Amino acid sequence: MEFDPQRLARARHLVVFTGAGVSAESGIPTFRDALSGLWEHFDPARLATPQAFRDDPTLVWGWYEWRRLQVRKAQPNPAHLAIAELARRLPRLTLITQNVDDLHERAGSLDVLHLHGSLHQPKCFACNRPYKGALPDVQMPQQGARLEPPRCGGCNGKIRPGVVWFGEALPQAILKQAFKAAGECDLLLSIGTSGLVQPAAQIPQLALEQGAAVLHINPQPQACLAPAEYQLTGPAGQRLPELLRQAFA
Repeated sequence: MEFDPQRLARARHLVVFTGAGVSAESGIPTFRDALSGLWEHFDPARLATPQAFRDDPTLVWGWYEWRRLQVRKAQPNPAHLAIAELARRLPRLTLITQNVDDLHERAGSLDVLHLHGSLHQPKCFACNRPYKGALPDVQMPQQGARLEPPRCGGCNGKIRPGVVWFGEALPQAILKQAFKAAGECDLLLSIGTSGLVQPAAQIPQLALEQGAAVLHINPQPQACLAPAEYQLTGPAGQRLPELLRQAFA
């Protein structure tokens, strides 16, 4: 059965759940893409751990600064813009993302729930205090460059990226908000995510269990097992604006 665009127009509480596929359409490599240049000798999974930062903070900070400044050069794509437009057209929209960039915010979305943290909100490795200092936005560090992390103004500890590393729990307050929204919505759009990473993968399932419809938008077909589960196959930057136009024609 095909998804009826009018279901989107009638939504009272829409949850939008985005993953790496949305950012990839803005040219941001997914975390598991092969690294290039001098970074190709490093395993991303081995750089994204607390122990890696303890062992070599200059290497880890240099890699994350390279990633952050890659994001600064990227621009929101039509999917990001369509999601921001949906928030202006519907009574209530909750945006939950697994992405650590700020492209949703730059597209105009507000109060984004970042399940995996953000490259743009570093914090102290020792005391967890948010870092209020300025980060450079002009010069891209050379791939493979080691950079000395800034220091915390409170305890003088090293500043770390504000992302969730392997072995760390998701921010519980944000996860609780996400689960609550999924349980209260009448429609959920799952966009650019494989639905395999736990516990975030529970979000669409929770919406289905509470009687909401779920629409998956991905480049590859996805199995839809529940009666109220639908899919649109194709790039999010193409399919989502099309859906918005059909819903509000």
